[in-house]
Amino acid sequence: MIYSFKSHIPVIHESSFVHPQATVIGNVIIGKDCYVGPSAVIRGDWGEIILEDGVNVQENCTVHMFPGKSITLKEGAHVGHGAIIHGANLGRNCMIGMNSVIMDDATIGDESIVGAMAFVKAEAVFEPRSLIVGNPAKKIKEVSDQMIAWKTAGTKLYKQLPADCHETMREVKPLREIPENRPIQEDFYKTLQEIKKE
Repeated sequence: MIYSFKSHIPVIHESSFVHPQATVIGNVIIGKDCYVGPSAVIRGDWGEIILEDGVNVQENCTVHMFPGKSITLKEGAHVGHGAIIHGANLGRNCMIGMNSVIMDDATIGDESIVGAMAFVKAEAVFEPRSLIVGNPAKKIKEVSDQMIAWKTAGTKLYKQLPADCHETMREVKPLREIPENRPIQEDFYKTLQEIKKE
């Protein structure tokens, strides 16, 4: 659901997909080919939130901030299921692991990877290509070319997902039995391997 707040109306590019069960409020700008999953909340009531092109904010994520802040999730940033971004800026093509918490005024550098369930404290700054894990989160090593290639390939799937959702996702009533001509599930792992070769 999309809500205005104090005259701010979210701006969402038509190529992006915001699930009907997600919530986007107020001063939010969402660029091209972004995906916002069910139960995600992007709450721009106290400040501005910008999702640059190709960002994905997956199911059950929260993006918010303290009053007066403006935050940016840069192009290709990938926010895993259940993560919280509170007043932090995310670099280009970075990945935030599932159920991680990134606190106020933290900066995650370009092409960095934050491990699942990490806690990045307020005002922490991580340089590009940092592999960040733990509570409190610390850099443990550089992100390798192989790791960032894998992450980039996965994000390409999420860049395609908005178009797939616009084209094929419909609310339906469930079937009561398995049909004989049931469609074959697409092999996304194979697709990921092919994307990595490009």
